[in-house]
Amino acid sequence: MDRGGCQMSGGGGGGGGDVDGGGIDRHGMITLEDLESFSEDQLSDSGNGSLEEEGETMEEDENSDRLLHYWQEVARGHQVEVSQDMAEPIQQLSSNNQGRSHREHVPFTLLARKEKCGELLYEKRQYEKGHWACITMREETYEQSICYGFMKIMRYICQQNAIGNYLGMTLPIVTVVRTDENHSVISHDVTVAYYLPAEHQAQPPQPHDNEIVIEVWPAATVYTRAFTGPTNEVTIMNQITAMAELLDSPGVCVNNSFIVAGYTNPAHSNRQNELWFLEQR
Repeated sequence: MDRGGCQMSGGGGGGGGDVDGGGIDRHGMITLEDLESFSEDQLSDSGNGSLEEEGETMEEDENSDRLLHYWQEVARGHQVEVSQDMAEPIQQLSSNNQGRSHREHVPFTLLARKEKCGELLYEKRQYEKGHWACITMREETYEQSICYGFMKIMRYICQQNAIGNYLGMTLPIVTVVRTDENHSVISHDVTVAYYLPAEHQAQPPQPHDNEIVIEVWPAATVYTRAFTGPTNEVTIMNQITAMAELLDSPGVCVNNSFIVAGYTNPAHSNRQNELWFLEQR
């Protein structure tokens, strides 16, 4: 899992738990997967429901501007600027895309489950070799690195690729979290990664952005534990400690690079995430 950690990575984001009056976690992360959910959950408050319903009564340009302004407002909570050229990617990921808005899940094989008193403690899974689009960022803060990395990946998914088409969403969106051996410090070097949908695995479209690299990640055995709520540096450290205590043999796993996988948007109070430990090869 090296290359600075980009060999099976984990998504989600980093930030604190302050919530504004609108219910938005101001320090939760903006992820690619968030776009549709933000649009439906937040923007529909002033309309009749989903974006699809609103689209019947709003001009496309108005809708695009509204989405962009919403994203700019949320991003300011992370000290992140969302530029005007993000309007089109945001609009594409928030629309039906000719019926292609279905979110494909990264495939895996369940190997084992550990339970105690009926509670699932963790799962052991096998992820097969596959193509991932990766970008490693180093901004002033952990949160900024993830936000800017996601926006670059968004552009790649939405036409800034060799075939010029929308590629389709996959879940989870993953980021690599790197720590010191004592798990006391999280590096601001953050790798954001997106699994290419099945139809693009054989021939991944090359990105226009030369900072995005298409990599073949080898098959990996992963120990994964679900958790809910915001993902920030404190919660990630706590989850790493908790997972290490649950594993029968934590020494079999990589000790300084972990994965956070995000499945639902951070505006939800009951956000669904996973922490992944990778078995050493």
